[in-house]
Amino acid sequence: MTDSSAEEIHRVTAFWRGLGLPGLIDVHTHFMPERVLAKVWAYFDAVGPLTARPWPIAYRLEEEDRVTRLRSFGVLTFTSMLYPHKPDMATWLNGWAADFAERTPGCLHTATFFPEPGVTRYVAEAIEAGARVFKAHLQVGAYDPADPLLDGVWGLLAEAGVPVVAHCGSGPAPGRHTGPGPIGAVLARHPRLRLIVAHMGLPEYSGFLDLAARYPYVHLDTTMAFTDFTEEATPFPRSELPRLLDLEDRILFGSDFPNIPYPYAEALEALARLGLGDGWLRAVCHDNAARLFPATGVVRGAPAFRPGSEADSPA
Repeated sequence: MTDSSAEEIHRVTAFWRGLGLPGLIDVHTHFMPERVLAKVWAYFDAVGPLTARPWPIAYRLEEEDRVTRLRSFGVLTFTSMLYPHKPDMATWLNGWAADFAERTPGCLHTATFFPEPGVTRYVAEAIEAGARVFKAHLQVGAYDPADPLLDGVWGLLAEAGVPVVAHCGSGPAPGRHTGPGPIGAVLARHPRLRLIVAHMGLPEYSGFLDLAARYPYVHLDTTMAFTDFTEEATPFPRSELPRLLDLEDRILFGSDFPNIPYPYAEALEALARLGLGDGWLRAVCHDNAARLFPATGVVRGAPAFRPGSEADSPA
């Protein structure tokens, strides 16, 4: 271990220990087949059209070393976010992710899907096999979340109470079906869907906060939001900070590890700089996810996540 690695581990562990937490729960980390991950890293290395800026991968490590690094940070639970960009890819990814979760203690069994014939069947099979969270990437997949092929999928996820992390915001570049409108149409049909909006929905922060205010099963993850890297291009409007307090129980820490262009500690320190208090940080960095994903952390002072009856009839 290098001196810089040891120093960063200290920064991260001192953060959560100072809050009195048992560790961190990170709902947005990427583990995927090596040949797929290599293509993702090559895209970032080439400064692709979606990024349009240098994006050095901070944790370009072997798979085992990446898992070890997360554990050294005190991450109790993490995910293997992966996603298809074309048909006939999701079932293979789901098989890999199921195996990865089985051999990797602390990783939530993650799955994904694509609008294609048979999608409802294989999503049902993944849920039956124990998938705890799904990933949908509307930007990379370039599909409409309201595609009729997916209506049964959203219904299954809502009925099973399995959360889905969706990259549905238009950052870092807009897609044909990004923004609050397309996924909002899905929520109108499936208001009990446990949607986790990735990246706080940047850059349409306000629009996605509106969706969370309307639908009490909607959560947001902090992935890359509030960091200096992101604030330079898509700053979070400071006028919206009070709404982060209002939604304290539905904001979840996410990092985008290993694909971030800065040290992991910066994601946590950026949250602290918001000045929303230690209670808010404890909720975001551990407690909310521990309730949403039972048996992933130490559930303290509250039952598993159950929104009020207003979830059935959103205002």
